[in-house]
Amino acid sequence: MSALAADADPFAYAIDPTVSCTDCAAVCCRLTVVLAPDDVVATEFVAHNPDGVAVMARGADGWCSALDRTRMCCGIYETRPGVCRKFAMGGPYCRAERENYERDKARGIPLQLR
Repeated sequence: MSALAADADPFAYAIDPTVSCTDCAAVCCRLTVVLAPDDVVATEFVAHNPDGVAVMARGADGWCSALDRTRMCCGIYETRPGVCRKFAMGGPYCRAERENYERDKARGIPLQLR
């Protein structure tokens, strides 16, 4: 890796290139996404937490309301929030969330919000 690439993204070395969104259960779409003031998201996809902070809304199944459940990918990909744009496919956080999801699913922990 060049010095320029390492400076541009200090965590790029930690990306696992074998990880792909095409073989995932959209686990990142279960995370809480806090919206930044400059995020432009349709109001139908926005909720507010108890503290009044704007977040991506979730469906009853626990996944982000913008998730295309047929294809299991973001339905607003071109206008997705900045934090979603920064989430690194195959990065340490991505892999940890996938492992947690699979572990919880194997243990029979309910994966839907109630």
